[in-house]
Amino acid sequence: MSATPVTLQPRPIDTRPIDPSVDHEIQAIVAGETTAETCNTDLAAGPWTFDTRPGYGPGSSMGDVIPTGAPRQGQLPAEYREADEAELAARIVAAKHTLGERVVVLGHFYQREEVVTHADYVGDSFQLANAALEHPDAEAIVFCGVHFMAETADLLSRPEQAVILPNLAAGCSMADMADIDQVEECWEQLADVYGDMDAPDAEGLLPVIPVTYMNSSAAIKGFVGRHGGIVCTSSNARTVLEWAFARGRRVLFFPDQHLGRNTAKAMGVPLEQMPMWNPRKALGGSSEAELADARVILWHGFCSVHRRFTVDQITAARAEHPGVRVIVHPECPMDVVDAADEAGSTDYIRKAIAAATEPTTFAIGTEINLVQRLAAQFPQHEIFCLDPVVCPCSTMYRIHPGYLAWILEGLVAGGVRNRITVPADVAQPARVALERMLAAKP
Repeated sequence: MSATPVTLQPRPIDTRPIDPSVDHEIQAIVAGETTAETCNTDLAAGPWTFDTRPGYGPGSSMGDVIPTGAPRQGQLPAEYREADEAELAARIVAAKHTLGERVVVLGHFYQREEVVTHADYVGDSFQLANAALEHPDAEAIVFCGVHFMAETADLLSRPEQAVILPNLAAGCSMADMADIDQVEECWEQLADVYGDMDAPDAEGLLPVIPVTYMNSSAAIKGFVGRHGGIVCTSSNARTVLEWAFARGRRVLFFPDQHLGRNTAKAMGVPLEQMPMWNPRKALGGSSEAELADARVILWHGFCSVHRRFTVDQITAARAEHPGVRVIVHPECPMDVVDAADEAGSTDYIRKAIAAATEPTTFAIGTEINLVQRLAAQFPQHEIFCLDPVVCPCSTMYRIHPGYLAWILEGLVAGGVRNRITVPADVAQPARVALERMLAAKP
């Protein structure tokens, strides 16, 4: 039987501008105005609804266990909770105008659009760490990100500058997966296996060099600084591992196992030489022989945003969009990175899309706020998130224009709210580790 010829009609071009706001999309989902899905309809509520409750809040980290004593945010005054989007935007603009160069607002790529629009600088953790250094005369640095980022800004800024986190509940579940007590205990157990951790061998190499991802507490950064280690970001992870291998036999990499594994694998380190360290098990769950042969010891941590991405999602994207270009973040699991066309930091993803000269379909494996913003900025391309379910970073989403307005109007009135400070005994070695990071340019 002969096949019936089918004429395919070109898909009509949607000329409507793309709305970069994830909040608007979530509100539409909850209102039943779209068939899209979200992982939790509570995301449509103001984050102050969850500030007094333990937990990371709705979104990608809602299933993660938050440590006892994690910071919580006090009740936001009613005038900010009840103001609409337009009023909050006008108040933020007015306060910033009054403050002028006395304040600089930093916004991470994963922040909601309604916050990013007011940022003086937008970037990844590496770029914003540098931006914090570029305004020594500002009285206040308002960091629209998460807690460890504000700590880093405090470490790099001048002592008299106030670093402010608009919502104290904006933590990071990945950073919380490696606390200082667990890391100290790990170091002691490794010393039982390797001997004196400060004694170089005949080739001048130390037994272990600790490397912590930027997504870690100031206490962890301080530990790394005290033990000859370094901080890395997703932008310079390879450069940092090269730095570490030039100084040590092996690397202890925390808290994100996936960034460590993907980076080391790309450098040729065999998987069998990358044992996992589970802090709840003796020797991390490995044998002394496995640790002796290790090149990279990976901490049992992960990013809940990037763990949502799967090979099945990539397969579906390729089936639905022939020729699609798949780019994922290196915090994704190894099989996802292997199945993608490319992997790179948030800044890498942004630059790759900006550099595409022909209309291209991109499937992106990173946080939805950045993906949605890129889709709006580059309408000549078709850009979509690999995960079809709208599920933003729980903790980045805790920053809301209401908190930003509250912080800025407080500064106008002469008050400093939610200041983040790192104790001096932690700050000094942490700065050493961060300065090594800033010098390790990819």
